[in-house]
Amino acid sequence: MEGKAPIMRRSALAAIAAIGSASLLVAGCSKADDNKNENGTKSAGANAATKGVVNASDKKGGTLTYELSDVPDSFDPGNTYYAYMYNLSRLWARPLMTFQPGAGEEGNTLVPDLAASKGVASDGGKTWTYKLRSGLKYEDGSPITSKDVKYAVERSNFARDVLSLGPNYFQQFLAGGDKYKGPYKDKSDKGLSSIETPDDTTIVFHLKQAFQEFDYLVAAPQTAPVPKAKDTGVDYVKHIVSSGSYKFQSYAEGQQAVLVRNENWDAKTDPLRKQLPDKIVVKLKVNPETIDKDVLAGNAIDLGGTGVQAATQAQVITDPSKKANTDNTYGGRLVYMAINTTVAPFDKVECRKAVQYAIDKVSVQTAEGGPIRGEIASTVLPPDIPGYAKSDVYATKDSKGDVAKAKDQLKACGKTSISTNLSARSDRPQEIDAATAIINSLKKVGINATLKQYPSGKYFTDYAGVPKFTKKQNIGLEMMQWGADWPSGYGFLQQILNGKAISQSGNTNLSQYDNKDVNALLSKAIGTQDNNERNSLYTQIDKKTMDDAVLVPLTYFKVLLARPQNYTNLVSTAAFSGQYDYLNIGVASK
Repeated sequence: MEGKAPIMRRSALAAIAAIGSASLLVAGCSKADDNKNENGTKSAGANAATKGVVNASDKKGGTLTYELSDVPDSFDPGNTYYAYMYNLSRLWARPLMTFQPGAGEEGNTLVPDLAASKGVASDGGKTWTYKLRSGLKYEDGSPITSKDVKYAVERSNFARDVLSLGPNYFQQFLAGGDKYKGPYKDKSDKGLSSIETPDDTTIVFHLKQAFQEFDYLVAAPQTAPVPKAKDTGVDYVKHIVSSGSYKFQSYAEGQQAVLVRNENWDAKTDPLRKQLPDKIVVKLKVNPETIDKDVLAGNAIDLGGTGVQAATQAQVITDPSKKANTDNTYGGRLVYMAINTTVAPFDKVECRKAVQYAIDKVSVQTAEGGPIRGEIASTVLPPDIPGYAKSDVYATKDSKGDVAKAKDQLKACGKTSISTNLSARSDRPQEIDAATAIINSLKKVGINATLKQYPSGKYFTDYAGVPKFTKKQNIGLEMMQWGADWPSGYGFLQQILNGKAISQSGNTNLSQYDNKDVNALLSKAIGTQDNNERNSLYTQIDKKTMDDAVLVPLTYFKVLLARPQNYTNLVSTAAFSGQYDYLNIGVASK
């Protein structure tokens, strides 16, 4: 997911504890941990939220504020693909499964949410059955049924001309999914026959092949129930019917959303949520520096979870009292540049290899904020995702690029120079800085790239994620950041490498890579029961992708979060890119 991702997670602040876990947290506490905050209270210490819950409290009341520098793709749970919206949307949209609130790797633990228990697999993993909890209600008091879950999956996956922003796993894997036209064109009440609802609390998914990680798939907000009678397609975002602990009081597109308690939410049906604040305000299009100030003042959370800005970073790591209220974590996210294989001359592997050798990755790392914001990368899979194997196919001295090798590949491609465009998100300053560093590297070898900036809220729907647009605009290179949809090689690789994932809008396979061998390996992996065997297939996919040079790994992303002192139940979770778990944050003191 784009951070997915967006949409995940080491540091100059302290030494790395270990490699291979799903959280890879910064080791130990610094001297700053013992400093008091400016208000005189003792801080929990640097990286405290990566090890446990900070300011644990069940006290209710107050207004919780989130701030975002742009707008999300959508508040509609069936039409979103950013990690922070997967995280936040659980307040109003309960999926069948979700992730247990917990620090680091503990946060990767799958638990039932709308479902009463994990899925029951049969037919070798091709059939999955879920039973809903009893007593579930929407905000209007009407009952939630399995038919509403079925409908939610159908609208989110089978009406791509209307709702195109989320992934399309269900469309790819459900039996008959390639033929079903979706609920807006299907005027009957039958819907897709491979999703059965034998009664109001049972839902059965029939797949065309074994899918051994299906419990992870149904943790996506696409399984949050939607009442068909209340669905208005793309306009549903204006009047979302809540199944969670909060409901929408108001929604002003591009400005803010206000959530209040859902009085028909029943804690007896929900062991996960605490419903602590009286009100939750989500402010949009807030200046990034303003967000940092508000967070440091203890009055807001950075919803995007991408960390403080460069200027703020310098402040917090040099001030012991501020540093003591930061969390620096790493996990499952890759910053990379996609090379568009359909835009000439990058349809030739030699031209793509020229790009690989040309880039000074140290300059990119510096532009992003230094080692505290990312470790130099050389593989598709980050070190904390199953299937990772250390490798560097395009190694250069000190990772600073190799002009001679780049020019050799350019010559092998039949070129002495290339003119192209590089896309990046206009509201992400560090991404712009990284893109600028790349442009400077490429220029040294005769690849002249012009920066094209687009807003993140429309990056995938209107620009980089639209194949026709990128071809017409000669966008051969695209900045990207990606986190696992779930913590496995498949959860990371599928939506950025599988040819079947390419769509005409909302596309996240920005390289438009459609390799039959990679597609087959992905299909084989997800049907393989043995974990070790499955992970070895992910390693093969990584190697094949790098050999084909379709994306340039830049850094294994790390985030430096400022922790608002006035908020409770703050815990950094690997499940959502190192962000704080948004399910139970409060604002009242103990």
